[in-house]
Amino acid sequence: MEETLASTKMEGIDLINCLERISSKIPNRILKIEGYILKKNYKEQLEIIIFKGFSSSTTHPIEMDLEKKVLEFDFILTNFRLYQSPLTETEDNFIREDQKLIFFLNQKNWI
Repeated sequence: MEETLASTKMEGIDLINCLERISSKIPNRILKIEGYILKKNYKEQLEIIIFKGFSSSTTHPIEMDLEKKVLEFDFILTNFRLYQSPLTETEDNFIREDQKLIFFLNQKNWI
C-alpha cells in the first residue's frame, strides 16, 4: 500500500481544499479519505468525508475558516473511496477506490 505524506509531498498546497473545490463542481459525489495523523510515538486514525465542497472529519476536529488549512497537523493519507450520492441502505453507491492522492486531484476521475 502506498502512503501519501500530505505535509511534505505537496508543500504549500492544502490538499483537502483542492479536493473540496473539485467536489463543489460535482455535487453528486462523496469522497471518503482514510489515513492517520502522526503523533510523537504513534499513529492516530483519520477519516474525512468531502461532499458538495465541504469537509467533515469523523475522527478529528477540522478548521472551518477558509483562510486556514483544514488540518493543521501532519497526516498521511492511505486510501480514497468515491461514492455516488445520496447514500442509501439498499443500493451500492461505490464508484471507485485508489490509494494515490493524485488520482482524485484530477476532476475527470470523479465522473
